[in-house]
Amino acid sequence: MTTGRFLGIDYGKKRIGLAVSDEGAMLAFPKIILENNTGVFEKIKNIIKEEHVGEIVIGDSMDFTGKPNAIAKDIEIFIAELEKLAVPILKEKEFLTSVEARKFHGPKSKVDASAAALILQRYLDRRNLGASS
Repeated sequence: MTTGRFLGIDYGKKRIGLAVSDEGAMLAFPKIILENNTGVFEKIKNIIKEEHVGEIVIGDSMDFTGKPNAIAKDIEIFIAELEKLAVPILKEKEFLTSVEARKFHGPKSKVDASAAALILQRYLDRRNLGASS
């Protein structure tokens, strides 16, 4: 069993949304939106340390047929870099989380952190439901 919080990531070519769980790993909360640039891994590393993150959950992007979509290859490259931070990484299938987040925040808002929270919350719900069975 992992100790520490979970970090949820919604990867995008321009922006990366981050969310963190509570200490009990029951709830996910939007944390921050980072620009996807050369300094992003250092910022993520700092958040992992500050928030005592023990595991990362990243959205595994799919198309309407359930197959990897156009951004899936970029996510794999991103994960390869994340692995250098030596924190276990899990993938959670994500589908239209940004669209879902826009329902609550409006069409023009930057919803990446909220989408990350949705991805993380889905993982936590599945994990916690399985633990109670």
